[in-house]
Amino acid sequence: MTLDTWVAEHGTSSRTTCRVAQLELARSDDRILSLENDLALPSVPFGTEFPDRYRQIGIAEANLMGVAAGLAQSGRIPYVNTFAVFATMRACEQLRVDLSYPKAGVKVVGYYTGLSGGFAGPTHHSTEDIAVTRALPGFTVLSPADAYEAFLATKAAADINGPVYLRASRGDTPMVHREEYDFRIGEAVTLREGSDVTIIATGCLIVPRALEVADRLAERGISCRVVNMHTIKPLDTAAIIAAARETGLVVTYEDHNALGGLGSAVAGVVLEHAPAPVLRFGVPDVFCTRSDDYEQILDLHGLGASDVYDGIIGRLR
Repeated sequence: MTLDTWVAEHGTSSRTTCRVAQLELARSDDRILSLENDLALPSVPFGTEFPDRYRQIGIAEANLMGVAAGLAQSGRIPYVNTFAVFATMRACEQLRVDLSYPKAGVKVVGYYTGLSGGFAGPTHHSTEDIAVTRALPGFTVLSPADAYEAFLATKAAADINGPVYLRASRGDTPMVHREEYDFRIGEAVTLREGSDVTIIATGCLIVPRALEVADRLAERGISCRVVNMHTIKPLDTAAIIAAARETGLVVTYEDHNALGGLGSAVAGVVLEHAPAPVLRFGVPDVFCTRSDDYEQILDLHGLGASDVYDGIIGRLR
């Protein structure tokens, strides 16, 4: 199957393709379970095909994590599907005590990450989830760039011996990948080579915008490298060090609080191994005060492609 055919069949929403991956995994491995808290998608009928391996736990995220942890300790591989903000805020203690501490192999898929909840408002936005999960010992933290990569990441998570947190967006987002590739956890993907500046980006919609920035910079004769950092933990330090040494200016770009996320992680690596200027673009340290379309909300918080472009131009002058 070509990637175009795959997209035509499964669409461009990571919210959907994460569940498609779980269903495909379940067809070949009877250890795979899918747990929900009232977020099931009729288009991906895991519960219909495998009713004995599917459970709706209800709107009780702490209990959801506890059930998943118990199943993992009994040799199963449970995938938990819930809102990112409730997984990492309401059930933070369970992530730490029930999953991180015993190294339970639960795979938590958080939906509506960053500001992608849009109209749902700040109660459903999740701009702290990377900071929370990357600070938990033993957690792997994944942040794919598009629906296809979300599918690959969900499948790869099954082979990790320990807890995983995977960020998924809400609706359709642009495709970054145009052909199939070998997804590897902990290995960043260089989407565009460059020698003047590097944008290290993560997440659906943000990585496509980083490529847009690179195109605009090219029109000014500025060579911009674009790195898709789909794994926040373990971080690809080699890619970051190379960017700092070879391009001089490192720019981070994420739909997450500017504190504690990708920008903080990258800045720490650069400071320790290859000191160079780091320009960070993330959600300001405020709550979103408007309910609006996802793209509009990003723009309102200084995360538009033009904001990043202007910031880079200003720094390179």
